[in-house]
Amino acid sequence: MKRPGANAIRAAILSAVVAVLSYLGGRNFTALFHGASATVGGLWSLITSTIVLQKTRHETLDSAWRRLFGTLTGAVLSGLYLSVMPFSLFGMGLCIGVTVLVGQVLGAPDHARLAAITVGIVMVTASVNPDMAPALDAALRFTESVIGAAITIIAVHVWPESLPRR
Repeated sequence: MKRPGANAIRAAILSAVVAVLSYLGGRNFTALFHGASATVGGLWSLITSTIVLQKTRHETLDSAWRRLFGTLTGAVLSGLYLSVMPFSLFGMGLCIGVTVLVGQVLGAPDHARLAAITVGIVMVTASVNPDMAPALDAALRFTESVIGAAITIIAVHVWPESLPRR
């Protein structure tokens, strides 16, 4: 079995640190506004940090922008839908389809996938917490993504990238 190198160890530690910090940041932030979905908020921040973290700072920043744009798109579209209609599987499917279509038309398929995931989380959160205002649900899910992305960006800037192999 091959021994892990410095890059593998760095990646493992960095992944663990940003996941835990993102979970705590998302959970604690969401608890201020809607305690019933605080755990989902932590999970959503953790998922964002996992998606955003890449091999280099540049790739991490690029991934963060894609994640935040996709999350904003999905949060807005699902929030608008939930402001007019209650949660339903048909409605969730319709919102995901429209969201992916918007991303495809804009030439941003990566954004479309991330936006579709956001639609799913906003819609499912709404079904579990029907008393939560759709605007609050969408805003929390977007802000949790910002928290996860920000923690990840800070972490990759605090922990220097590894030196190239000679």
